[in-house]
Amino acid sequence: MPPLPLSVDELLTTTRAVRRRLDLSRPVDPELIRECLQLAIQAPTAANRQDWHFVVVTDPEQRAGLAELYHDSWRQYRAGRSAGALSDDEGERAAVMRRVARSAQHLAEHLHEVPVHLIPCIARRPTDSVRSQSSLWGSIVPAAWSFMLAARSRGLGTTWTTLHLRYEREAAQLLDIPHDEVTQAALIPVAHYTGEDFSPAPRQPLDEVVHWDRW
Repeated sequence: MPPLPLSVDELLTTTRAVRRRLDLSRPVDPELIRECLQLAIQAPTAANRQDWHFVVVTDPEQRAGLAELYHDSWRQYRAGRSAGALSDDEGERAAVMRRVARSAQHLAEHLHEVPVHLIPCIARRPTDSVRSQSSLWGSIVPAAWSFMLAARSRGLGTTWTTLHLRYEREAAQLLDIPHDEVTQAALIPVAHYTGEDFSPAPRQPLDEVVHWDRW
């Protein structure tokens, strides 16, 4: 499938977290996933170790197992939030966060139907050292984001999720991942998206988050 005619800026500003608009009825060609992963492994890694791995889950039973872990984690996450934490807030950002919560709920209820679950992994375990953790996450997150950009350019929707990591060991057992040697970084649902195109998301003003020379 040829990439969409997007400029670099359009690609970077319209690669959205897609949860509600994932097409649950349309299969994804495995070759599309391979194309995106081929681009993903051009990302930088610490010391050029290239110790990334990607578990592509398409089997319905495996997806259902991951979705069950994810949903259990989602229920605990929601139960742990203070009652009315979002609904009592006001303003544009609060409205955005309520929409995010609704879309996250939708994903938790339908994750088992998403045709592809991608688990980006790194063949190391994290330590307490900031330097070590920076090296670990910095060696898998850029590749995963490159995958998501490549997917967007090919008409696929994705979102970065981490809720299943509450049960990382159980997920490792389900997928035969050697837990003591390999760290799972995320679960990325992948599907064609429904509807038309995506627009840039609302963000904080740049001057509120940029610091020159000092904080």
